[in-house]
Amino acid sequence: MTVATLRTSDVRLDAALARLRGCGLRASAAHRLVLECLAAAEGPVTVSAVAGGLDGRLPPSDLGSVYRILETFEREGLVHRVHLGGGPARYELDGDDEREYLLCECCGATRALDPVQLDDVRRHIRARFGLTVRFSRFPMAGLCSRCAGAHPPR
Repeated sequence: MTVATLRTSDVRLDAALARLRGCGLRASAAHRLVLECLAAAEGPVTVSAVAGGLDGRLPPSDLGSVYRILETFEREGLVHRVHLGGGPARYELDGDDEREYLLCECCGATRALDPVQLDDVRRHIRARFGLTVRFSRFPMAGLCSRCAGAHPPR
């Protein structure tokens, strides 16, 4: 991790801890460890990645406890689930730096985007169908350029 990444992680952790306390929850060691993992992650992570301490970057946790903590955090609006294809759900902190996702249905590659980058798509869908869409929990899916080249349209 770079120094800039560590600083960003610290800022995200501080904000998450403040929100945790604002919900009336204690910043117990277990709660703090889960928040540290989510703040340090470079994108949405699985429960097992959190329990594993992000491949040893942080101390490991009990898998059952992580599930319960994430369920509580999700109920309180501190985290949200991201469904990237058919694999396990992933979690990320809710916050000001929300990202939206593109998913290749063929190879599973994902790409995080600043929501502003999809504003034109959102405006078009809202004008045509009256629906304001978000791609933060469920990605916009299709084929990446590599897979599209290997699978020409029918």
